[in-house]
Amino acid sequence: MDIPLIEQVKIQAQVLVPLVKALQAELGEERANAFVRKALGDLYRKYGEKWWRTQRARNLGEKVASAFKMFADGDALEYEVVNNAPDAFELNVTECRYAEFYKKIDAPELGFLLTCGADFDFFHAEGFGASVRLTRTQTIMQGASHCDFRYALKKNEKDTVP
Repeated sequence: MDIPLIEQVKIQAQVLVPLVKALQAELGEERANAFVRKALGDLYRKYGEKWWRTQRARNLGEKVASAFKMFADGDALEYEVVNNAPDAFELNVTECRYAEFYKKIDAPELGFLLTCGADFDFFHAEGFGASVRLTRTQTIMQGASHCDFRYALKKNEKDTVP
């Protein structure tokens, strides 16, 4: 049984939101968030590695397009593709049910930490992200009108992700 990612996020939030809030109260927000980012980052990189191994797409554009179909499943996202090329994929998310959900439960800052934060880890999994740079300057979760995702193949060693 395949459960859309949006529904998985909603289920996970029932446990993660109170847990993160308790960690923030105990450790302070900065320290708790760093702890959560590290723990979830490792998990999301593993998800990315597993996903990468199942892909048969020929180029970056096809691979990222495939991933966004998965993220959008269950009517979770509406987005427009700005550029789909063998070495780049660019899109703007114009509607985000993940952001709507976290706003509804009064935890948009945790939505960014728990959901949007996964984007960089997922796409920098071994075998996929080593050669890919993701740039995103804004998100709906943080109040912007849209999320701007820009994926490109790295040109050289200096072209790394911060």
